[in-house]
Amino acid sequence: MSDKIDASEQIASSTQAWINLMRAQQRVLAAIERDFKAAGLPGLGWYDVLWELSRADDGRLRPFEIEERTLLAQYNLSRLIDRLEREGLVERQTFDKDGRGRWVLITEKGRVLRSTMWDIYAKAIARHVGARLPEADAAQLSVLLSRLL
Repeated sequence: MSDKIDASEQIASSTQAWINLMRAQQRVLAAIERDFKAAGLPGLGWYDVLWELSRADDGRLRPFEIEERTLLAQYNLSRLIDRLEREGLVERQTFDKDGRGRWVLITEKGRVLRSTMWDIYAKAIARHVGARLPEADAAQLSVLLSRLL
């Protein structure tokens, strides 16, 4: 009988942890998006793509690599890359003879925007996460969440 109680308690605890994780993620992301908007900057999707490109060798990735490294679905990513290209933040470069293979390359303007966005993003993380968690709790949360990765 105690095994059933232990299992149901674990399920209840895991379920509550999941609910809290999802709610916290939604609230913090929404707050960060508001901070970007208040600063006149685009949203997190733009930052995520520019960040991944800036970290990549030669500042370039293939679209499927960007998709793998971000949480953006392919159909959203294609439209976002179009917008980034129109703004001069990225360029597309063809590398196959038949023109089908493409790189997405971050431009200097894209690097500048990413850096500007990071200034706001870092402050937002500090305000919406760091100010609510003592350093030891933040470190413990980081360790706990890394177990889910």
